[in-house]
Amino acid sequence: MTEGTKIRTMRRSVLRAVAVAMAAAMLRPLQLLAGQWNKAAFDAKAVADSLKGIGVTAMEDSDKIVLKAPEIAENGAIVPLEIASQIPGTQAIYILVDKNPQPLTAVFEFVNGAEAFVATRIKMNESSRVRIVARAGGKFYVTMREVKVTIGGCGA
Repeated sequence: MTEGTKIRTMRRSVLRAVAVAMAAAMLRPLQLLAGQWNKAAFDAKAVADSLKGIGVTAMEDSDKIVLKAPEIAENGAIVPLEIASQIPGTQAIYILVDKNPQPLTAVFEFVNGAEAFVATRIKMNESSRVRIVARAGGKFYVTMREVKVTIGGCGA
């Protein structure tokens, strides 16, 4: 084996070891996040069960949750939403779509006084009410909007 071949072999071995170490370091945070997955709430088939899964016992309507959503979404696979909670101390925002096979669509948590703002795209199976639930100070607040979908995006 020549000196150049030995160096290339050693370099490849070092790069493989670094890649494995980096992959292991990156997977560890993902494993920690997976432990916090609220499977029951996301797997629920009814809105009431999803709400129960996230701990909602009572909600009050709020005009301090601003929801920007289209009246008509041409494609249910990409429905844009912008949500801002002006409720002081908002800790989480939940997006639920009443007629989706699994109504709980997304959960966003905010810490250390972060601005409670979300811009995202969701999938909608059909025309439905979109509910935005905000958690602040141990209470739950809600706002809703009907969104009409011309082509469903959840598949069958």
